[in-house]
Amino acid sequence: MNSLAVILEGPERLALRELELTPAGSGDVVIEIAWSGISSGTEKLLWTGRMPDFPGMGYPLVPGYESIGRIVDVGSDANGRIGDWVFVPGANCYTDARGLFGGTASHVVVPSARALPVPERLGQSGVLCALAATALHAINGGTPPDLIIGHGVLGRLLARLTVALGASAPIVWETSEARRSGAQGYDVVAPDADERRDYRSVYDASGDAAIIDAAAPHLAKGGEIVLAGFYAERVNFAFPAAFMKEARLRIAAEWQPADLTQTLDLIEADKLDLSNLITDARPATAAGEAYPQAFNDPACLKMVLDWSTAA
Repeated sequence: MNSLAVILEGPERLALRELELTPAGSGDVVIEIAWSGISSGTEKLLWTGRMPDFPGMGYPLVPGYESIGRIVDVGSDANGRIGDWVFVPGANCYTDARGLFGGTASHVVVPSARALPVPERLGQSGVLCALAATALHAINGGTPPDLIIGHGVLGRLLARLTVALGASAPIVWETSEARRSGAQGYDVVAPDADERRDYRSVYDASGDAAIIDAAAPHLAKGGEIVLAGFYAERVNFAFPAAFMKEARLRIAAEWQPADLTQTLDLIEADKLDLSNLITDARPATAAGEAYPQAFNDPACLKMVLDWSTAA
């Protein structure tokens, strides 16, 4: 079986072509992808060639870990799943390309356990489930934020989740005036307009490796800085300001299954709203234009690819 897939052949070199899929095993499912999201964090690093080296890294690769679609075929041990609407956190099913992270294709083959049921009513917003679960994972690791740095999609999800969990509404910093709109139950301000020096928990969603220097003076004594983004450069900071505040540092990694379950529960209870986060959608056949726009257009919060017409 073949699949039409987005392939990064190298930095800023993208192709759309058919790849042969590895045969489905007894515990695997075949998913026809409807929508896939483009990450403005890790995928931008892959696109620019700035992704730090780690196992599985290399070109050519199929990116993507934010895909949703329908199960259309199953192995003998996955009977009963045909027709399920699922979220796919990536796939490694290609014979001649790396699956890093492997979800941006018309069809994928994954173990049944990696095909995670999500409400079909979410439509294209279903691609945000993993990013929302990642934000929730950060919050579940400590104290909810009272300051969030960055009002992109991750920052907005952190703020919405904080409110959904019943914590006090956070303040959000955003340097771009155009991105200060769209708040739901919290305030967004320019960093230089904030004179508070008593934040107990500061979450960074900007990916700025120098953010500790900006955040430390605004901490309460003993406050925590949570690095919730992904950082291509070494994270460095001047010691004196952090020392004076006795700052604590926490790194939040990717979501776990329990985080996704809790996220879906909040969505089903109408406590977490995923609307107005996806700003742009293009046919998968226009991936060559979609990727640069997703990374370079300040007005583009989240770009998704539509695979419904992909041959």
